[in-house]
Amino acid sequence: MKSEYLDNLRDAVASLHECACFHSGTTHVTETFQGETVWEGDVETFTLTGHATADEAFAWAFHNGEEPQYVAVLRLPPIDKPSDAVRAAIASGAFR
Repeated sequence: MKSEYLDNLRDAVASLHECACFHSGTTHVTETFQGETVWEGDVETFTLTGHATADEAFAWAFHNGEEPQYVAVLRLPPIDKPSDAVRAAIASGAFR
């Protein structure tokens, strides 16, 4: 099941950012606000090949209804680590 999940994320990253990629790691992230957990889960890191400006992307999926929703955030300043990507996705409204 994990390999299928990673394959789906890899396909989403490649499609969204129009480049090849491979899985290079997993980081567990817990994001809190005012003492409350607002998001917790694993963020997968993908190494990119053929992207013009980024060499990595952080990606994960969440369920918002029937189908999983994929989030893929490029590692570009100020996004430097998985927790930065989660914060940026929250701020952008990606979880709505």
